[in-house]
Amino acid sequence: AQPGDAFAIRPNAVTLRAGNDAKHLVPNKMRDFFCTINLDQEEVFRTQVVEKSLSPYFGEEFYFEIPRTFQWLSFYIYDKSVLQKDLRVGKVAIKKEDLCNYTGKENWFMLQPVDSNSEVQGKVHLELKLNELITDNGSVCQQLVVHIKECHGLPLINGQNCDPYATVSLVGPSRNDQKKTKVKKKTSNPQFNETFYFEVTRSSSYTKKSQFQVEEEDIEKLEVRVDLWNNGNLVQDIFLGEIKVPVKVLRNDSFQAWYLLQPRENGNKSSKTDDLGSLRLNICYTEDCVLPSEYYVSLRNLLLKSSDVQPISASAAYILCEVCRDKYDAVLPLVRLLLHHHKLVPFVAAVAELDLKDTQEANTVFRGNSLATRCVDEMMKIVGKHYLKVTLKAVIDEICESPKPCEIDPIKLREGDNAEINMENLRYYVDKVFREIVQSSISCPTLMCDVFYSLRHLAAKRFPSKCSLCSENDIQSNIINFCIYLMGIVKILSFFITDAQTSRTLTLISKAIQTLGSWGSLTKSKLSSFKETFMCEFFKTFQEDKFTESVKKFLDDVSSTESKEPSGLSEPVHLKEGEMYKRAQGRTRIGKKNFKKRWFCLTSREFTYHKQQEPIFTIPIKNILAVEKLDESSFNKKNMFQVLHGEKPLYIQANNCVEASEWIEALCRVTRCNQKRLSFYHPSAFLNGSWLCCKATVENTVGCARCTADVPADTQIEIDGDRETERIYSLFTINMSKLQKLEEACGSIAVYQGPRKEPDDYSNFTIEDSVATFHTLKQIIDIVGKLNESHEKYRKKRSSSAKYGSEIRKQMLTIKNTYM
Repeated sequence: AQPGDAFAIRPNAVTLRAGNDAKHLVPNKMRDFFCTINLDQEEVFRTQVVEKSLSPYFGEEFYFEIPRTFQWLSFYIYDKSVLQKDLRVGKVAIKKEDLCNYTGKENWFMLQPVDSNSEVQGKVHLELKLNELITDNGSVCQQLVVHIKECHGLPLINGQNCDPYATVSLVGPSRNDQKKTKVKKKTSNPQFNETFYFEVTRSSSYTKKSQFQVEEEDIEKLEVRVDLWNNGNLVQDIFLGEIKVPVKVLRNDSFQAWYLLQPRENGNKSSKTDDLGSLRLNICYTEDCVLPSEYYVSLRNLLLKSSDVQPISASAAYILCEVCRDKYDAVLPLVRLLLHHHKLVPFVAAVAELDLKDTQEANTVFRGNSLATRCVDEMMKIVGKHYLKVTLKAVIDEICESPKPCEIDPIKLREGDNAEINMENLRYYVDKVFREIVQSSISCPTLMCDVFYSLRHLAAKRFPSKCSLCSENDIQSNIINFCIYLMGIVKILSFFITDAQTSRTLTLISKAIQTLGSWGSLTKSKLSSFKETFMCEFFKTFQEDKFTESVKKFLDDVSSTESKEPSGLSEPVHLKEGEMYKRAQGRTRIGKKNFKKRWFCLTSREFTYHKQQEPIFTIPIKNILAVEKLDESSFNKKNMFQVLHGEKPLYIQANNCVEASEWIEALCRVTRCNQKRLSFYHPSAFLNGSWLCCKATVENTVGCARCTADVPADTQIEIDGDRETERIYSLFTINMSKLQKLEEACGSIAVYQGPRKEPDDYSNFTIEDSVATFHTLKQIIDIVGKLNESHEKYRKKRSSSAKYGSEIRKQMLTIKNTYM
């Protein structure tokens, strides 16, 4: 294949970071508010409810891959109601094309009114043609042919597939000729395949009067308009979106294209758009165009051998972090790539050794914001997730099932609450969570133990006379961030919790654990500097030697040996859980084929669903043969997937596209090594005696479609090495001018044995060996240049193949599913 033919475009990634809050919301009285995140009209996440506030602070962070095309990323503020439907106060809607303008920055957005005529999503496939017809008397007239083929991705109406139909109109200053398709029942992807004909200009002999008279020059003012509607039967039809195409662009040509549905321009616009309040958001949006793996071989190999380069400051990985303005941008893809190829531990050891050369005091070991500490921070977030889930699940379950009031903020105390009793309850929970963490050293992931061992060994070598002190301090400053990750785990678990009190309790516990993790550096003077004075009073009860000793012992345990087999693997790892809908499998003669809501749980051993506490159906992981998407046409339901095992397929409907994608990904990862995995499957269901996809009448016949491609078989970490390498390439491209300045500086030092340029050109860079650094820089620049050429070939090919109206094709490419 030529370059550009086999590009694998990875899904978009969106991060909504902590710090989102709203202010001056209406109605002007204290209410309970929550915020939802929507892809077009599909809700994918929602925050916890903030009670009795006009300026709620949500402070929640969401990270998710986007598995489908979309037009708008929207945020809706709701006024929570107990007895009635929740009221939408206002929204912030950001176009996909505009997300890059806001990424990485904190912005206040004015809430806009929610107008039903602007709530659209989906696309329509049209073929348009302008014909010239010769009449019986020899005169010429023009005819417009509109073939409406299909629509895709129309919104759900009240949680169900809609009943769509389309109106096709030829509109001008004095005419509105309209025609209508048939109604398609219960589908978000209707197949219309209907053709409509419109007279554009009359022949010169045409004399019959009609509702319009159009001269030939008026064709400049004509346009084709297609409106999509949901058939309301006994209620009013609901507007789903429209598109407009000027007739003049057709001339005598014909073409077909996908068009994104647009909101109605003359919708109900409120004159008061500045009195609904505002919402503060911090959004990070990335979009990756990833080439086939062979394009990245040179760059990947150069990065992976970084730990072997002497000195480490001359390595490609180190240079990457030097030239990036924000080290976090470089550390995230670098750590994931090195982790994926088992090269992280030696690299962390190498950069940590460089840090220690500049460390003069033992009590400041690894306490700076250096490359080594950032790599360890990111490593712990990636590999510590399942470890914490297993360690804390029992106590979190207790908190959720039997919650005790723990609010200690005087401002948030309710009438009748006792602050002292609440403080005792919080202390009880914190003690229990803290005890579970410090007693879990035996199940700490091997990779984390290996890194901690390396850090401890290097610190002891640098300060041999203070080995004992180093064994506490070097690990301690890093384990703080590991404990901070508890906040992320709390949010994962609390997503399924509707009780605001329980969610608040988990937040208070996580704050306490973060502080206890840094107990060695906690002093009375620092306690007094707490932002929240009520937390200061709470921590005064913790100033006991046993907490300090417990932290030190835990840190010492996890760094005492270089490698070990964690006993935690003997217990099943909880990977994912949540509520979805499953179709009855009909295991009995009277079993109904309906859909029921169930609680699903995936561990490293089994996949189960529950009606109450005990599972009512269990599939051992080793018995799963394939996990694939299910065509919407099977049951006229969106976001469905199927789990193939020894019995009949288990059909499941997720609540939204992001959730469906995450479940498929998690199930594929944990079953990837199963020996009996299928190579082919049926993308549709077996109904009424035949497979809907291939029409085969034998239920156990071989599938008609090939199963999706492999994903690395790692139940805890799933990393796309090519995508991370592409991100690193992008960082090198953005910072090419710095690379060139650094190369020039190294050449100057190597030739003249000293700097001959202004020091500002490279004074912030570490140049220990100018020759080795120059050699690496030359390789980086050459490799980036070749990748630039490959990307440019793809861009030119895509640009030359794009037609008017086919913008949707380009958007589909940018978010192509990675399961292919």
